[in-house]
Amino acid sequence: MRNLIETCPAEPGLPDAPEEPLFMDAVLAPNRSLPNPGFIVLMAVLCGVSFAAGLAYWRMGAWPIPFFFGLDVALVWMAFKVSYRDGRRREIIRIARDRILVHRQHPNGAVRHYVLPTAWTKVRVHEAGKHDAAIELSASGKRLIVGSFLSPAERPDLGEAIGRAIRKATLPAPQESGGAGHFLASSGSHDDFKRSDPV
Repeated sequence: MRNLIETCPAEPGLPDAPEEPLFMDAVLAPNRSLPNPGFIVLMAVLCGVSFAAGLAYWRMGAWPIPFFFGLDVALVWMAFKVSYRDGRRREIIRIARDRILVHRQHPNGAVRHYVLPTAWTKVRVHEAGKHDAAIELSASGKRLIVGSFLSPAERPDLGEAIGRAIRKATLPAPQESGGAGHFLASSGSHDDFKRSDPV
C-alpha cells in the first residue's frame, strides 16, 4: 500500500468542547504485551543467566565472551525502554454532531489537536486485515490517519466503530441515540489535553 500522507493541519490550541451528546468518546493506546513487573522479572532472569554463562566462559579462559553477554543484556534493556516510551502514545477521538475532535499525545508528551466536520467526514479503512492497514478520516481535502499504533486486527474494528458513530451523529436530532462509541473506554474530561507543543 502506498504511504498515506496526513494533510489535516493541527489546531493552534485546544479547541472548544464539542456539543453534547457525544457519539464516540474513545481513548486509544498501544498494546503492551509485558507489564512492568514482568519486565523486571525478565531482566532479572536474563541478568542471572548471562552472569552465570559469562562466568563459566571466563573460567575457561574465554575472557571476551562475558562482555558480549553484558552487551546482550544492555541491548534488550534499551529495546524495552524504547517500546515503553512509545507506549505513552495516546489518541482521543470524540465525535459530536457538529465536529470530530482528535487529540493526539506523542511519546515526548507533546499534544496535537485536530478538528473535522462530522457531516462531511468520510471513513476509509485501507488494506483491511493486512499488516499495513490504515484508518483514514477525510473531509474537504483534509486527511487524518488515526489508530496507526493499533494492531492490524483492531484497526478495521475501530474504522467500523467510527463509521457507526458518524452515521448516528448525522441523523436528525429527534432520532439521536446519545450513546458514546463503545470501541474503547471513555476518556477523561475535555481539559485532559491542554498542551499543544510542537513535536
